[in-house]
This record gives sequence, C-alpha cells and structure tokens, in this order.
Amino acid sequence: MTLTSIDTASYDELAARLRGELIRPGDPGYDQARAVYNGMVDKRPAAIARCRDSADVIAAVGFARAGGLELAVRGGGHHAAGFGVWDDALVIDLSLMRSTTVDPQRHTVRVDAGCTWGDVDHATVAFGMATPSGFLASTGVAGLTLGGGIGYLSRRFGLTVDNLLSADVVLADGSFVTADEHSHPDLFWALRGGGGNFGVVTSFTFRCHDIGEAGNVIGGPVLYDIADTAAVMRWYRTLLPSLPEELSGWLGLLTIPPAPPFPEELWGRKACGIVWCYTGAHARADEVLEPIRTFGAPLVVGLQEMPFTALQSAFDPLYPAGLQWYWRTDFFREISDAGIAVHERFGAALPTGHSTMHLYPIDGMASRVPGDATAFAYRGGGWAGVIVGVDPDPANAGLISQWAKDYSDELHPTAAGGAYVNMMMHAGNDRVRAAYGPNYERLSRVKGRYDPQNLFHVNQNIQPA
Repeated sequence: MTLTSIDTASYDELAARLRGELIRPGDPGYDQARAVYNGMVDKRPAAIARCRDSADVIAAVGFARAGGLELAVRGGGHHAAGFGVWDDALVIDLSLMRSTTVDPQRHTVRVDAGCTWGDVDHATVAFGMATPSGFLASTGVAGLTLGGGIGYLSRRFGLTVDNLLSADVVLADGSFVTADEHSHPDLFWALRGGGGNFGVVTSFTFRCHDIGEAGNVIGGPVLYDIADTAAVMRWYRTLLPSLPEELSGWLGLLTIPPAPPFPEELWGRKACGIVWCYTGAHARADEVLEPIRTFGAPLVVGLQEMPFTALQSAFDPLYPAGLQWYWRTDFFREISDAGIAVHERFGAALPTGHSTMHLYPIDGMASRVPGDATAFAYRGGGWAGVIVGVDPDPANAGLISQWAKDYSDELHPTAAGGAYVNMMMHAGNDRVRAAYGPNYERLSRVKGRYDPQNLFHVNQNIQPA
C-alpha cells in the first residue's frame, strides 16, 4: 500500500494529531518543503509531516507503520543521496525542532534533531566550547552524527559519535527510548555510525570541549598552484601525523572562488589547498604553525585568528542549497604516489568552479578509538576522501558526474576499502557492507531487534538479521 491509496480522511486524521503541519502535493510550500541540499534530487513525497516534538514523530511513525507506507526521515536534508525525501513516501521532517541547551558546568549540549551545526556552534562557542562536527555550518546534526562525524576537531577530540552521550529515539514500534551506555547499549552502539536504520532520533546530547581561547581558533586556507599538487601532497602526508593534535588540516583540489577575500588576480585559478584549524594555546601558535607558513611557494596564506563559528561556516556561501552534486567517496590509509598521479591529472581537469576533491584526516584521537567501540568501523588512520562534481546549472549534471566517476574509478585501486556513509550516493548492499566492515553483522542483529520489518530503509540500508 502506498500513501496515495489512503483516503483523505486518514490524512486529515494524521494532520489533526500533529502540533506541526502536514504538507501535501498542491499545498502552498510543498515544493520548498520537498527540496533538499542536493539539487539533483527531485523527489515527490506523498506527504511531509513537519514535526514540532517527539509526540509528532511518534504519530507519524505509527501512521506509516499501520499503513505499510514508505517512510523517509529528514533532518538537515544534506545527505549526498537526498534520503530525506522519497517518491510517494511519508516524510518525517524534523526541521522545526531546532532548540539547543548548553550546560557549561558539565560541558554538554542537548540538541534537537532538526538543528544544523551552525545552531550548535552558535550555542556552544559563546561558552568557549565546541563538539566535533563537520566542515559546513549548514550540515544537519542528525545525519552527520548518525554516520560518524569527521571534522576540524577530530584529531584532538575524536569523531562526533565519540562525543555522543545519549540519544532520544522513536523506534519502529512507536515506543520512545533514551539510548546511552547503560540504557539500550546495543542501540546506542549502533546509532554511533549506523545511520538512520534504527529509529528516528529526536534529540542528541554531546560532550563539549574547550577550544582555542574563548572559542577563537587560528585557521584558514593555505593555497598553492595546481602544478604543485604532487609536492604538496607528499609533504602533507608526512607532516600531518607528526603535528600536535591541536592542529588539523584537510587537503583539497579546488578553484579559487571569484570573490573577496581572495586576491582578484587569483580568481578562477585552480589550486591545491589545505584548510587548517588550530585549537591550542595561542602562545604556542607561531611555533606550531611555522612549518605550515614556510613550506613551498603558496599563493595565499590565509591563517588568522577567528571564532570557530567563522571557520565552520566559511564555505557555506560558496555552497548554498540547491546546487547539482554528484559524490564519490573512499577511505585511504595513505596518500600513495600512484594516487597522487591520479589527483594531479583530474585536479588539473576540474570541470566547474565548484567541483572539488577533499581528503579529511582520520587521525589522532579518532584513530585511537577501537574499531568495534562504535558502529563507525574505520579507525586505522589515514583519510576519508570525497570527489564531488558540483555546479549550479542542471545542464552540467552529466559533465560533473562523469568527471567524478572517472576520477573515482581510477583512484579506487589505491583505497583502503569501505567508504564514509555520509558521502555515499545510492549504494547497494555490498558497498554498505564494505563501509561497516567487521561491524556489519552486529549492526544487522541490532537492526533485527529494533526494526525487524525494515521500516527505516530509505538510507544506506542495513538488512535486519
């Protein structure tokens, strides 16, 4: 049965049970409500339940279960594959649930599942604290957390999932539980990397950490000419593991944006860059950053003191919602010479100004957590790599997709196996199994306990045992 086969009276019954609103095709705002971050995704849900609280979520889950409906869950709507919406599905939209509560004494923050990381950083940095997240303020808290959470603070404080203390969850049977190390510990383990397979998380509680000085970090890009890619990558792969964990940097192949603060003579120039973030004592900054400032012949050295919120949101204006995106991702234990040769060739052929390749370090604290401690299994050090073809124009969708596919296919033989689920497009079961490695069978058993009928399957799906 699909939602369209349920009569209007049933829709009205669900709408009456919601504090939020039920949006249906033809309603004002339907097209806006079904749009997600990736403009390539054009799904037409049968209805969108914009929930205001956990009771709304319970009502929507129960309605979907009773009707045998397709069910999608939307937090920030940022996922590469656009799993927050689905054709003919009932969408549980959490975007109205946006509150945060900071406890500065306990160094924690409680976050509703509709929040973005910009919401969280705004709340915590006021107290000189942050919790590890990603690289864009517009990214949704729920999706990034449930997939792992690699970001600027991972070398020093671990992944987002390593700092998750508890989660409130609406399960497939409509019950509401709080999962932590003592209550539903198997579910808590699975939520830390296993995606949205196990229920609808309505709120998260995270551990926070003091960063920089009163929430100020030293960071920004250091950019080199694209011709220097091989030299920069060889230097970076050796340097990064030797750096103090207060300093992290991700490497990218990119086009310098045609806008300030970049010098006008560099606008549109292809570059190899590293975006750095130093969260330690500022009195040591010159010593720690000295090898970064002095290497090679950079085009731009953009290191400066700034609020962590400024660094976390720096790329949001460049990547607004609605661009066309095609993603490919792999884990890499090393940046090999063979891989560097591939990066050189495809970096020089970046097809559009927004298209890029990034390598995010999984190092330091993130790599010291045992691989079976959370569902996120890749803890062996190295990098999460992502290749994204991006452009505003739908006419370029084929161009950017083909570049990303060709680049990824040539680079994949140098990969470690598996990939970061937050950056995967539609993937079959074999690819999902590879992403979780030895943790997949345990995840399947937990799925069988909490969602045996696979109600939550619009995701990188784990089959219930």
